Amino acid sequence: MNTKQEKLEAFGRLLDIMDDLREKCPWDQKQTLQTLRHLTLEETYELSDALLQEDLTEIKKELGDVLLHLVFYAKIGSEKGSFDIADVINSLNEKLIFRHPHIYGDVEVKDDEEVKQNWEKLKLKEGNKSILGGVPKGLPSLVKAYRIQDKVKGIGFEFHDAEDAWKKVDEEIQEFHAETDLDKKEQELGDVFFSLINYARISGINPDSALERTNLKFISRFQKMEQLTAEADLKLADMTLEEMDLFWEKAKLQDKN
Repeated sequence: MNTKQEKLEAFGRLLDIMDDLREKCPWDQKQTLQTLRHLTLEETYELSDALLQEDLTEIKKELGDVLLHLVFYAKIGSEKGSFDIADVINSLNEKLIFRHPHIYGDVEVKDDEEVKQNWEKLKLKEGNKSILGGVPKGLPSLVKAYRIQDKVKGIGFEFHDAEDAWKKVDEEIQEFHAETDLDKKEQELGDVFFSLINYARISGINPDSALERTNLKFISRFQKMEQLTAEADLKLADMTLEEMDLFWEKAKLQDKN
């Protein structure tokens, strides 16, 4: 691994390259905070995919892409006379020190849960008006629900255990089935999803990762099914559901082998 000095030199070189690109490259010159935004989201999702696969080579590559965007935003901030990369890092350093009084102060904690509770309380001291104020509005719904639940847990608003959380799932499913109005039924389904996410979180399962693994598994099996039907000189569009199910089961067997 690289020494601290080598890491600092690498970061300094990146800053120099960013300066060059902003000065000399027509594409980089045209970029703004808004034109970069959707590209940053795309890079973040690509990093998420690599993390899910635990592909360390790809993770390294995607981390670089995300880091480039962070440096780019700081460069634009410096051009506007608002902030530069040092301001960004110094602000982060100060926040980390403030929110870890058990490391940089005399506060004692017994476990990671107490650390998280202190973290949320300290955020309120910093001026946040709500525990949920830091949850980004643009998060995907599933991730947002998880973050909401995790944050309110920080002040003790939490089921005692997974069994109690599952009782809530059962309750919400019953309310969903009892509702006949479509709009209200949609609201009840939202409650079912929310309670399922809560149960998963309390059980130590990340629901977003679980669902994405299922997405990837379905894609793999469906594509195998397409391949098997093509090899049999058949077309899925011309087959009955029962016929497709036979090939689906064959694809599942191949997946397990």
